[in-house]
Amino acid sequence: MTALTVVFDLDGTLVDTAPDLIETLNVVFAREGLPPVDYATARNMIGGGARQMIKEGLKLEGRPLSGGAVDRMFADFITYYAAHIADRSQPFPGLNAALDHLAARGFRLAVCTNKLEGLSRQLLDALGLTGRFAAICGQDTFGIQKPDPEILRRTIRAAGGDAKRAVMVGDSGTDIATARAAGIPVVAVDFGYSETPIKELAADRLIGHYDQLATAVLELAPGAS
Repeated sequence: MTALTVVFDLDGTLVDTAPDLIETLNVVFAREGLPPVDYATARNMIGGGARQMIKEGLKLEGRPLSGGAVDRMFADFITYYAAHIADRSQPFPGLNAALDHLAARGFRLAVCTNKLEGLSRQLLDALGLTGRFAAICGQDTFGIQKPDPEILRRTIRAAGGDAKRAVMVGDSGTDIATARAAGIPVVAVDFGYSETPIKELAADRLIGHYDQLATAVLELAPGAS
């Protein structure tokens, strides 16, 4: 039987990346002569990736979303962020122990994120986490991003798994919608970057700390008693 695959979102799920992402956004905005986006507002803009953060920030300022401006700011964002990717970003409490627990049961672990794959790997490298995952897939890996369920299915295949024996772990409505569309059960964490309170989004399980993850996964995973 194929081993169970547990697929994680990255920003707001595995790692608290908000400090570095929001600083980058506001550096880029300052270079454009725009005021900073306050931390609490920007934190809930993270789930869609850097380009979407920029677009939402411009909307807040009532600025037009010209493609050229967004492209320029996106390139600036990626350059600055790559140089500061783990200045203050840290794994959420209990993550390493939870990954150890799942790995000890023989589960495959993977990452499915709307972050660019190269930046995802750079971040996980900096935090010593890359080797834990059988696949790390971003929005550019397949040219697809969440909530399209195909990115999740392809991530599972890249990890050597089977979508019929998989569980998604995420922090947002995008993650839940992706898992639902793929027919995969989903665990939501309540410490991430969801603009809508995560408890209102009807994940199959909701956890508040990584010490609750193994139990949630085992309750949802087909045949993983």
